[in-house]
Amino acid sequence: MPTAPPRPGTPPGSPDNPHNPHNLGNPDNPDNDVLWTRGLHRAHAGSPALRDLSLAVREGEILAVTGGRGSGRTTLLDCLSGRLPPDRGEVWFNSIPLHALRSPALARLRRERFGWIGDRAQLVPELTARENAALPLLLAGAGARAARRTAQQWLERLDVGHCAHLRPGALDRAQRQRVAVARALVHRPAVLFADEPTAPLHGQERRVVLRTLVTAARSHAITMLLACNDPQAVELADRGLTLCDGRLACSLTA
Repeated sequence: MPTAPPRPGTPPGSPDNPHNPHNLGNPDNPDNDVLWTRGLHRAHAGSPALRDLSLAVREGEILAVTGGRGSGRTTLLDCLSGRLPPDRGEVWFNSIPLHALRSPALARLRRERFGWIGDRAQLVPELTARENAALPLLLAGAGARAARRTAQQWLERLDVGHCAHLRPGALDRAQRQRVAVARALVHRPAVLFADEPTAPLHGQERRVVLRTLVTAARSHAITMLLACNDPQAVELADRGLTLCDGRLACSLTA
C-alpha cells in the first residue's frame, strides 16, 4: 500500500511523519486535514459525475455539500467514504490512501472509522431497533451488554428509546431513520457521511435530528460531511461547498 513520505527533515517519531501510527496529516495538506482528495474523477454509464475535484476537510469540521440533482453530491460522498472507487484521482483518510486499499482493509476501515446515514434507513429487518443501533459496536468486538446500553442511550437522545424492542417493520419511516442515525453515531466514528439524512423527516423531527447530529459531531470531534439542500443544515455547518456538474462551484465559510 503506498504511503505518503514524511516532510523533509521530519524525524520518524514526530507527529508530522506518516510512518508514525498516530500521524493525522499528509505532506500536501495541513496537519488537521483528516480527509482529502485530489484530481477526483468518476463517471456513471459514461457520463461524468465528478470532474477533477480536489478538496480537503479539517478534523472536526462540519462540511455541508449542496447542489442540484446530478451535481455529484452523492457520488462525492460515496468516493470519499470508500463506497465507490474513483476512476482517477486520490482519496486520503489521514495518511491512508483509500484509492489504493484492497477490499478487506477498506471494509475494515469503513466499519471502524466511518459512519454512514443515507436518505433511507436500510435497517436489518430481523433485528430490533436497539440491536440495529448496536451493530457497529458488536462488529468491533464490544460486549453485548455494553453495546446494548450505548445503543439505548443514542436511541433515547433521538426520542425513539421507547421503540428499542420493536423491529423495523413496526416503525414508521421517521422512526426508522432515527434508528439509522443512532447506528451511525453509536461507535463515535472519526468521519460521518450523511447523504440527505433528514429527507424522510418533517418539521420538528428534522430540526431535532439535525441538532443531534451537529451536537454529537462537535462534542465527540467527529468530522461530518453533510450532503443536502436544507437551509437549516447549511446554517449549522462550519463551511459549505456547492457542486455543479461534478465541479466545485463555490465554497463558503460560516
